[in-house]
Amino acid sequence: MTLSRNILLRIVLGIVASTCWANTPAADQGTEPQLPASTVDADSYLIGPGDMLQVFVWRNPELSTSIPVRPDGKISTPLVENLVAIGKTPSQLAREMETALSEYVRSPKVNVIVTTPVSVFSQVKAIGQVKLPQALAYREGMKVLDLVLAVGGLADFASGNRAKIVRTVDGKQVELRVRLEDLVNKGDMKQNLPLKPGDVLVVPESLF
Repeated sequence: MTLSRNILLRIVLGIVASTCWANTPAADQGTEPQLPASTVDADSYLIGPGDMLQVFVWRNPELSTSIPVRPDGKISTPLVENLVAIGKTPSQLAREMETALSEYVRSPKVNVIVTTPVSVFSQVKAIGQVKLPQALAYREGMKVLDLVLAVGGLADFASGNRAKIVRTVDGKQVELRVRLEDLVNKGDMKQNLPLKPGDVLVVPESLF
């Protein structure tokens, strides 16, 4: 009877051990851990002051950290101090961190995730002849119609077909024409242009 109980105990312990191993985090089993989902595009979003970043250094958990971007636009992590983050994409910042860490870590692999985008670089604005001119938080996949609806639509004296999107590209402002009246009243979806963080939708007043 004692032998049977010992055998049963071993079987139970074996099952428990197998379950624990199956639930062990991927990082402990030699595979890349699951990173949290980002709300922004790592290749286009521009980091700004106040953004909260999650920095992952593969196989070096002691170097991984969650940090805010300081008002001066810089961040400090273990081994890397006062690195400029403002105006860079998460991908660009990750590559720069890899370069800085290569002095201390062999072939570092870094991922930068923007967990809380709060800076002005993560906003889009609608100004001029809309019912509720304001700045709104940018979200992935946002388009012109999303912004127009969010600000209550066009005002009574709006010249919607003379609207434009003002966008900063490589430090220079470019303008994209958009015919909002055709979009809103005629359903011309060609005018439903995708937005990017920092875009400003300008709707002028009608000339008559």
